[in-house]
Amino acid sequence: MTSSALQRRLGLGDAVFIGLGSMIGAGVFAVWAPAADAAGTGLLIGLAIAAVVAFGNATSSAQLAAAYPTSGGTYAYGRAELGPWWGFVAGWGFVIGKTASCAAMALTFAAYAAPAGWERPVAIAGVVVLTAVNWFGVTRTAGAARVIVVISVGALAAAVTAAFSAGADPRWLTADTLWAGGGYGILQSAGLLFFAFAGYARIATMGEEVRDPRRVIPRAIVIAFAVALAVYAVVAVAVLSALGPDAVASSTEPVADAAAKSGWAWIDVVVRIGAAAASLGALLALIAGVSRTAFAMSREDDLPRFLDAVHPRWHVPHRAELSAAVIVVLLVALVDLRGAIGFSSFGVLLYYFVANVAAFRQRGDARRYPVALQIIGGIGCLVLAVTLPWQSVAAGVVVVAIGVAYRAVRLRRAAPR
Repeated sequence: MTSSALQRRLGLGDAVFIGLGSMIGAGVFAVWAPAADAAGTGLLIGLAIAAVVAFGNATSSAQLAAAYPTSGGTYAYGRAELGPWWGFVAGWGFVIGKTASCAAMALTFAAYAAPAGWERPVAIAGVVVLTAVNWFGVTRTAGAARVIVVISVGALAAAVTAAFSAGADPRWLTADTLWAGGGYGILQSAGLLFFAFAGYARIATMGEEVRDPRRVIPRAIVIAFAVALAVYAVVAVAVLSALGPDAVASSTEPVADAAAKSGWAWIDVVVRIGAAAASLGALLALIAGVSRTAFAMSREDDLPRFLDAVHPRWHVPHRAELSAAVIVVLLVALVDLRGAIGFSSFGVLLYYFVANVAAFRQRGDARRYPVALQIIGGIGCLVLAVTLPWQSVAAGVVVVAIGVAYRAVRLRRAAPR
């Protein structure tokens, strides 16, 4: 059974939890250290900037998803509004970058959950189990996302309570700490923190499996975004107030360290459980999002047609999911990607830049939000992209160039002689 057979089984609550599972990932437990290193307490300004840019992207994604309720997210939107090449660049950046992110998230889960020396086998087991959850239907994915989000948010709530109970470091919020990184440092922290919100794309990539998508997807994206922003803002203040910006910048586990200031003996276990659950939630949503985008690309011959298949019983793109899982398992087994996936950040910003340009072109009944939001989102993506470390930008450009060359060769071979 192939092509166009995904079933609409997800409601508003399902879609919101899938988005939250993507956004409230393991990053919330670790992103504060590099952000504080770049900007000190100014990371709070960076968080506000990231939120503004992300809101522009979220509304663009919502507007496009309402007009094109199909799998593939910005890959499909870019093709429809701007042309095949725009769509391909967005889809390629997403699939390649997020496949690497899957491997990194699996390794992050194992770092919290596995005994020493067993990290890779446990990471592989995590990928296999979550692929099986996705395989047995999108409602299982949504159900698992609900459980994981509840565990993650519960652990964060306990950690934040512990951090606030320890009392505030009086030096955490001063003019010096707020502007310690200068304008460039604040922008770089915004680039790091932006990816806290990028999970709403996962809702859009599953547009072919949502009931009443023109109403549900825009609402789910905005609700998930608002909840994630509130969570990140509270955690940021808790961590900075408990440790101070310098200690946050030097910490490898800032949320755990902030919670430990309370002296509560049990809090470390709770934080580790929450971080492991958050990693699994992000991995679950990533596998689903990558497979749906690959499925959509295969329908247009931008990836091998082998991936264009839907399971006759479970109604999921099973070949795309299995292929993504095999690649992720190989990456986990052979490569340490936790410190080497900067191009994923570049790819996400490129993905949303295309989304903003596509939404900017929409007119008439398709328009749901002011044009200014698309302009803010598009410019914001470009600014954050150029403030990434140069290695990340270079890796991103190389990955995009490989994809462009791949598609050009495919088109040349397919052209009539």
